[in-house]
Amino acid sequence: MATFDQRIGTDGKTIYRVRVRRKGYATQTATFSKLSEAKKWAQITEGAIFEGRHFDVKEAKRHTVADLIDRYLTNVLPHKSFSSIDNQTRQLQWWKAQLGHCILADLTPTLIADHRDKLARGDGIRRKNSTVRRYLAALSHALTVAVKEWGWLDDSPMRKVSKPREPRGRVRFLSDEERQSLLDACKESRNPYLYMVVILALSTGARRGELLSLHWSDVNLKRGMLTFRATKNGETRSVPLTGYAFDVLTTHAKVRRLDTTLIFANSTGMKPLSIRDAFENAVKRADIANFRFHDLRHSAASYLAMNGASLAEIAEVLGHKTLAMVKRYAHLSEAHTRSVVERMNIAVFEKESIIKNTMN
Repeated sequence: MATFDQRIGTDGKTIYRVRVRRKGYATQTATFSKLSEAKKWAQITEGAIFEGRHFDVKEAKRHTVADLIDRYLTNVLPHKSFSSIDNQTRQLQWWKAQLGHCILADLTPTLIADHRDKLARGDGIRRKNSTVRRYLAALSHALTVAVKEWGWLDDSPMRKVSKPREPRGRVRFLSDEERQSLLDACKESRNPYLYMVVILALSTGARRGELLSLHWSDVNLKRGMLTFRATKNGETRSVPLTGYAFDVLTTHAKVRRLDTTLIFANSTGMKPLSIRDAFENAVKRADIANFRFHDLRHSAASYLAMNGASLAEIAEVLGHKTLAMVKRYAHLSEAHTRSVVERMNIAVFEKESIIKNTMN
C-alpha cells in the first residue's frame, strides 16, 4: 500500500514523499517534486513487488566486487572441476585486484569494458581474444550467481559488454614422428605418471583436468570403460578404454596406492598431481614446437577422423553437445566421406552401370 506526504522543502517548494509498504518486504521510499511522478513511481514499485521483480538496491551498495569474488571462490568454485578451479581462481583474482574496491552498484558495463581492453593490452604483451573471453566468462558467472541466488544485483552489467571474437578452432596434432618423440621424452620424465596420462589423453581425447580428477571408482577394467565426471560441461561421459591404454592402466592398477582413491594423486594423496611443468619439459626435450597439453585432445580427434570416424562419433567421444566444435576435423575425414559416397553411388546406380556396359 502506498502513502503520500506533502511537505515544503528548504527552498520553499512543495515536495511529495511516497512510501510503499508490503508485508514481508522492506518499506520503499522516494521523493518527487510532482504528485503525478510520485503516484507513477508508487504504481510501478507496487507492481514489481507483487510480481516478485523488485530489487532492493541497498544490497548492491552494501557489497563490493571483492565481496562477490570472495564468496564465489569459497562457495561456488570448489564444486567445479580441478582445471576450472585453477584457471578461474587466477582469472577472478585479476578482477579482484582491478575492481575489488568498487561497490556493485557502481559496476557498470562501461567500467567492465574499460578493464576488458586493459586486459587485452596486457603488460606489453597483448593477450589473445580467447584468453580475454575466459576472463570475462569467469566474472560473468559470478555476477549471474549474485543476481539469481544471492539477490545482490538486479541484473548483470556483463550482459551489455561485448566479447572479443573467438578465433577459429586450432587443429594441431602430432605427426607419427612427433608422437613417438614425445612418448619417449615422457618415459624419461621424473614424473612417474606423465607417460600414462599422455597415453590416456591420446587414447580417449580427454582433457587434462578430466584425467587428473579420475578416481579408481571411475575405472571399469572388466568392461574397459573410463567415466569422466569432472567434465567441462558438467555432464558425465564414458569413453571406451582399449588397446595399449587399457594395458597401461591395468598394469598400474596392480601397483596402485592404497592411501588414496585418486589414480594420479600428489604426495599427500588428497589432490591430483600437477603435470604442467613435467609435460612442458618433455615437449622441449622432444623438440616439438607450438604444442600444448590440450593439443593431445586435438590429436586424438584427428586420429579418429583419419581412421574413419564421423563428426558425430568424434563429438560423442570428446563430449561435445553439437557438431560445431568438431567441424575443424572435417577435412581430415575426407577419405572416409569419399568412401561413404562411393558406396552409396555404387548401390544406387549399380543397375544403371550394368545397362550402360551392356549397351557398349
